[in-house]
Amino acid sequence: MKKYLRQMKKTAFYNIHEKLGAKIVEFAGYLMPIQYSSIIAEHKAVRNSVGVFDVSHMGEVFVSGEKALDFIQHITVNDASVLFPGGVQYSAMCYPDGGIVDDLLVYKLTDDKFMLVINASNIEKDFNWMKENNKFGVELKNFSDDYSLLAVQGPNSKAVIQKISDKNLELEYYHFMQTKVAGIDMIVSRTGYTGELGYELYFNGDEKNAENVWNKLFEAGKEYGILPVGLAARDSLRLEMGFCLYGNDIDQTTNPLEAGLGWITKLKKQNFIAKDALMKVKNDGLKRKLVPLITEEKAFPRKGYEITSAGKKVGTLTSGTVSPILDKAIALGYVETQFSAENTELNFLIRGKEIPAKVTKLPFVKK
Repeated sequence: MKKYLRQMKKTAFYNIHEKLGAKIVEFAGYLMPIQYSSIIAEHKAVRNSVGVFDVSHMGEVFVSGEKALDFIQHITVNDASVLFPGGVQYSAMCYPDGGIVDDLLVYKLTDDKFMLVINASNIEKDFNWMKENNKFGVELKNFSDDYSLLAVQGPNSKAVIQKISDKNLELEYYHFMQTKVAGIDMIVSRTGYTGELGYELYFNGDEKNAENVWNKLFEAGKEYGILPVGLAARDSLRLEMGFCLYGNDIDQTTNPLEAGLGWITKLKKQNFIAKDALMKVKNDGLKRKLVPLITEEKAFPRKGYEITSAGKKVGTLTSGTVSPILDKAIALGYVETQFSAENTELNFLIRGKEIPAKVTKLPFVKK
């Protein structure tokens, strides 16, 4: 067991998680906190006040050079030409057949420098994919192991960070600034994975710096009942908003159009990887769609469960939970297109029993 633990990576906050008695699990090659107190308490802290996630396992790749934008335009499906320094964009990289390599955030630092934030489980794969498709002579640097990342999320997140920030946090959604927080230089972006007002803090530093930032945040947030939040509540929070999770709702076998990511897929953009395949998907018509499902029955839907209609399988669940806010079972899953309309009555097949459900509208929790 000790040998196994040594093989896993630890974030700069690992000792803090241990001291707080967090339940630690292996995730994407890291030892990460899945929960500290209760998943429901942590979830509700983010919805009602403020919570802090250690998401330092995420990857950061820097792209620089005269043709940095050309490279980004080639490997991503969104149109990065509309970005300006200080702007952030949600996007995806696809294989030539339209399957998704990863979803990611594109940060424009300067006209010739970008930061790409990628999923922890895909860092090596993504970086290799970028290198293989670098026909523009740009410089690619993987600084994933050098950056710590905290997500401070919830209605009171701004008030907490503002107490220890050197600059006024007047940031619009999907914008960022470079400032000092708790005396440490960092990128502060108004982004997150919860659907709440929130910020993500990127910074370099050793465990001492990381501990200082953590302690200052919790000192500033004491009056708001700030809580540390684990990966379990992060998952239930994102699912309440209907945000896709790579490895569940999207992967190399899914394309962004069927996954409901047509809004980030700019088919009028010139010559990006997968453009031809995605144009064909659009022209031929979608055979399946990712839909949100909800039930009034007591149930716990999980990834892999069948979705049925009149006793026949019509799809498969990709994510599921019981919403702590709605106290109802919610899920995402792919269904044949003819069953994808809102209010379509379907079933979750759970241990041989059909549980009535219906297609609904996102987000599950209205903000």
